[in-house]
Amino acid sequence: MILKQLVKTSLLAVAATLALAGGAQAQQYFRIGTGGTAGTYYPIGGMIANAVSVPGKIIATAQASNGSLANVNGIAGGSMESGFSQSDVATWAQKGTGIYEGKPNVAGLRMIANLYPESLHIVVKKGSNIKTVADLKGKRVALDEPGSGTLINARLVLLAYGVKESDIKPEYIKPNQAGDKMKDGALDAFFFTGGAPAGAIAELASSGAGIELVPIDGPQADGLRKSSGFFAVDNIAADTYKGVPAVKTLAVGAQWVTSDKADADTVYQITKALYSDAVQKTLAAGHAKGKYINLQNAVQGVGIPFHAGAEKFYREAGVLK
Repeated sequence: MILKQLVKTSLLAVAATLALAGGAQAQQYFRIGTGGTAGTYYPIGGMIANAVSVPGKIIATAQASNGSLANVNGIAGGSMESGFSQSDVATWAQKGTGIYEGKPNVAGLRMIANLYPESLHIVVKKGSNIKTVADLKGKRVALDEPGSGTLINARLVLLAYGVKESDIKPEYIKPNQAGDKMKDGALDAFFFTGGAPAGAIAELASSGAGIELVPIDGPQADGLRKSSGFFAVDNIAADTYKGVPAVKTLAVGAQWVTSDKADADTVYQITKALYSDAVQKTLAAGHAKGKYINLQNAVQGVGIPFHAGAEKFYREAGVLK
């Protein structure tokens, strides 16, 4: 009798262990590479990670990074399951064009969703007398860190306006550091590509002397759009930043990308959760760019293949044929 009870107890313990092991196996961890903490990727990534996580099934986490290029390379290297990227960087990486020409491409890069437009900002101190991109010559200008989409965009914009990197005094720092240096009078301007309003810029606009935004328009911007089709005409509305009038600029799409090796069911469940009514309301209320993260925008401006899990959801939802 005692022996039978011992055997029964042992079998129950083994069953419990197997159930726990099965539960641990079933739970998927899904890291999302974002950007610097002062930009737009980071807070949006945190909101999305919280919204799509299902304890015991899928745990999504947002992690700070150097931005688009770093995220794409992180996905390729396996240090993260997914990440945010500008549409230009994602397309170049997957196809082996642009900055990836002559380098190994990331053929397995796949789309989860197009999220929202990212505005190109050129921030200067109010009253600085820097009115055009050409006025940046001879000035101290922050272009963002290596690995960021902002740095790539800044170089393209400067080139379009006939400004060489050697014509300015470049610094390669994040927008929050650039904002601090501008406050201290140690920097004249900085570039930032991201959803408006960006925290670091909003803070700068509300403190001290205030800021101005340099427009990116005219024939140079038109030429840039023709040569780089991922750029779109954009307008940063008046008072997006305190005391700053409306300004014409360019934008690229912010996109959530992953690897073709990511589990199809996990990506399907995450995509489905992202566009649920509850999550859509949370995103729209949580950030100015959250209202752009909707089912109609999800499949716009996509230059790389969809992940099989995301594609399955979009076909079910009727936004992909």
